[in-house]
Amino acid sequence: MSSVFSRRDFLKLSGFSLAGLAFRPFFGENQELIYGDLGRVAIYSVSVYKEPWDKSQILFQRYRDEIVNIYEEVISDQGPGYNPRWYRVWGGYIHSAHIQRVEVNLNPVLNTLPEKGQLAEVTVPLTQALRYNRYTGWQPVYRLYFESLQWITGIDEGPNGEAWYKLRDELLGVEYHVPAIHLRPILPQEYAPLASDVSPEKKRIEISLARQYLTAYEGERIVFETKISSGVPDRNPQPDRIPTNTPTGRFHIQSKLPSKHMGDGHLTSDPEAYELPGVPWTSFFEPQTGVAFHGTYWHQNYGIPMSHGCINMKPKEALWVYRWTNPAPEPGAWETRGYGTLVIVT
Repeated sequence: MSSVFSRRDFLKLSGFSLAGLAFRPFFGENQELIYGDLGRVAIYSVSVYKEPWDKSQILFQRYRDEIVNIYEEVISDQGPGYNPRWYRVWGGYIHSAHIQRVEVNLNPVLNTLPEKGQLAEVTVPLTQALRYNRYTGWQPVYRLYFESLQWITGIDEGPNGEAWYKLRDELLGVEYHVPAIHLRPILPQEYAPLASDVSPEKKRIEISLARQYLTAYEGERIVFETKISSGVPDRNPQPDRIPTNTPTGRFHIQSKLPSKHMGDGHLTSDPEAYELPGVPWTSFFEPQTGVAFHGTYWHQNYGIPMSHGCINMKPKEALWVYRWTNPAPEPGAWETRGYGTLVIVT
């Protein structure tokens, strides 16, 4: 049986009382939070259909960062062929493409931190980061999402008197805070190298853009394979704009960051802005345009091009690539560089 908490119970448990900043999307029609199968709407809006196919009647919309209860997963014989997975939710069915499966897991608070910072994972559907200055007080900045990774650099008292972690943005260098209980520290062994006894020259990754598929080899033996989402074909290339298609050719992984801020590089509180702080398990193999393997928390529509050029993967699969490829990752390091594993894109 699912555990049910009232809104008041949850706010008391979380220690967060700034109404509307972080927790409103957690609650459904009866203002109750249910621990069970949950999904977060990861784009501006999604349609709820009467039946699990896209020609069915549209009943209503659900909007970005709303949390829905998922009652059943349905593989529809109406497709779409690359991703026929639908979710039965209150009132109908939603296609899975832009629904992030999420959980609500609260964590004990650290007493001390490593000198270089502590890597941590967001374990709630979303948490609202706040930034303080003496003129305006606490102000919202980014929303940080489930399975994104952040660097903790300090432990402070938050606006509610409880422990909040200070986070440092990897790209901008700015600092902001979130409730400490919303982040789970990641142990070094969780992202230590895999297959380190295999000669580096025997490892390679092949990407088929036509099949939207990744295959990893040790010699001629397949050790991992999965669906991916590559870059959307650039129909109107501009000389002053980075193309969105994934380049083809032979490359080598050269830089790895467990947490990477991708986007336009602005400090903003607009959830519609192209800012993706904390992209997990990035492994860059094409440095000129910044193409990498990485985990994705904003869609699960693998099998069709979806990205701005990178290879989108499920976070756990991107972690496997991060650990298995060379240069061997250094747990605790914000970045690892070196001439690494061969990547062939066709």
